[in-house]
Amino acid sequence: MMPEWPQYDDEEAKALLEVLNSGKWGSTSGDTVATFEREFAAYQQAEHAICLANGTLAIAGALRAAGVGIGDEVIVPPYTFIATASAALFVGAVPVFADVDPDTHLLDPVAAEAAITERTKAIVVVHLAGRPADLDAFTVLGERHGLTIVEDAAQAHGAAYKGRPVGAIGDLGTFSFQSSKNITAGEGGVVLTDSAELAGAVYSLVNVGRVPGGGWYQHESVGYNLRLTEFQAAILRVQLRRHPELQQLRERNARQLTDALSTVEGIHLAPEDPTITAHGRHLFMLRVPGHRDAVLNSLKAAGFDKASPGYVPLHRNTAVLQEATAITNRLGRPYPQPTCPNADTLSQDTLWLPQPYLLGTPTQTQTLATTITTAVAASN
Repeated sequence: MMPEWPQYDDEEAKALLEVLNSGKWGSTSGDTVATFEREFAAYQQAEHAICLANGTLAIAGALRAAGVGIGDEVIVPPYTFIATASAALFVGAVPVFADVDPDTHLLDPVAAEAAITERTKAIVVVHLAGRPADLDAFTVLGERHGLTIVEDAAQAHGAAYKGRPVGAIGDLGTFSFQSSKNITAGEGGVVLTDSAELAGAVYSLVNVGRVPGGGWYQHESVGYNLRLTEFQAAILRVQLRRHPELQQLRERNARQLTDALSTVEGIHLAPEDPTITAHGRHLFMLRVPGHRDAVLNSLKAAGFDKASPGYVPLHRNTAVLQEATAITNRLGRPYPQPTCPNADTLSQDTLWLPQPYLLGTPTQTQTLATTITTAVAASN
């Protein structure tokens, strides 16, 4: 039986009891959230971290802090979770879909640049599955066109690009601590940035318009109340401490799977990339054109029932398209109709193995690889 997630022990229970017994359950009275913010910022090599309720609002907060608003365009990939696009809608902006690279499932910088218009204000770059995107290319795009680059690192805790952890390489970066994530408190999120100005703007959005170090009733702007609780931060501090060891295990098993599957006819893995100096390993993704249903059925029959066909691409999502079109209609302009053939293809042949499947023994990992290989061979 494969490991379950989340993984925890008495350390999380002890941390929760300490907050409970302190009587300081909110971040306005305790210091557990602030301590975790410092620790996570250091872990990802960022100057500032601001925790908040979840990863979806982290993206929305990052966009709004950067000045993205009504009618602005935000370029996003279609092969990602709906939050990447809905966050733009939350601030009144229009998500514009640019296609992904079929080898990596990540936003294609060439397609992204082709989607830029005079209304574009930001690009949200998703480090899908924990694999860092081409941040050099997107940094250049941001500088060339005066755009904010937001890293959606919801699945990329501990990932690094050219030796630097992701999250503050762009202008802002966002992480999720939702139940499935490699560091989790059930829910929660954080925004990272190296900019004191952007950090202050995010802080105010999270804290009802207050300013860092200001008075209790000093509301310099209109903000939400999106604060994380001390209980969540207590769990996150322990989860952060155990992350490196679990990440080493995920990496070992991912390498074992790669070695076992990379030469199998009919299986396509993302190519190795020397700029990716640490992979977040939230998902192990592979493409099995023409065989996905057969492989999924074999995995489920073998007890690997959490294997998944992955995303339905967002440029096909009716709710997102209706909301985006409603915004552009009110502004008297058409919604730019997306054409993303690579995302369409990937949605038909990609298979996901979730991160708990990377926490097993070498024998379990080999069984997983053998099940996939046998299923592909049998369906040829």
